[in-house]
Amino acid sequence: MKKLLEFLVKGILGSDNFKIVEESENGQGHFIISVPKEMVGLIIGKEGKTIKTIRNLLRVKATLEKVGVSVSVQEES
Repeated sequence: MKKLLEFLVKGILGSDNFKIVEESENGQGHFIISVPKEMVGLIIGKEGKTIKTIRNLLRVKATLEKVGVSVSVQEES
């Protein structure tokens, strides 16, 4: 699932300037996308449409694998 998320984010940003951290708890996966401040808007998109689409695509894959998943975005520090 992390590979799918990396593929999607790389396609949106057009660069490898991001990090994805995966945390797992009780069959629930949580992914945190860390990007530079100037690129956060690209991931979130207008009215949050881009991040919603990313979450929906991962949710479909998670449903097929019978696990839970969540995605959040944060600025790199």
